[in-house]
Amino acid sequence: MDAASNNWFLWAILSAGFAALTAIFAKIGLEGVNSDFATLIRTVVILVVLAAFVWATGALGDPRQLSWKTLTFLVASGLATGASWVCYFRALKAGEASQVAPVDKFSVVLVALFAFLFLGERPAGREWLAISLVGAGVMLLAWKR
Repeated sequence: MDAASNNWFLWAILSAGFAALTAIFAKIGLEGVNSDFATLIRTVVILVVLAAFVWATGALGDPRQLSWKTLTFLVASGLATGASWVCYFRALKAGEASQVAPVDKFSVVLVALFAFLFLGERPAGREWLAISLVGAGVMLLAWKR
């Protein structure tokens, strides 16, 4: 792997930037269209672009050579992603992007908890504090005046 591939923080920051653009573009694009249909259009675009990217980079492999465990968890991840996208687009259709996107990031808290419970990850105290602050921010957004 090259240095850029190993830089998780760079990739995570880029992911956050693209996720922010996703919320803005989606909110604008959802005007006058059913949120589920919009999610389908988005998914088709992602499929085409990602297939072209995987093919162009030579990363296409034979899925028959993957273990059942790998396939099972990749399918489960895909199902969870699809469910997340449907819920996210419905929330964007009904709410403000500046509220929906931060609440969606409550996933940060859930990932930390699930990683602790199921993957044996042990964040340091400083990391738990940061995760707790994300959770507190979500609660503030959800709190009705």
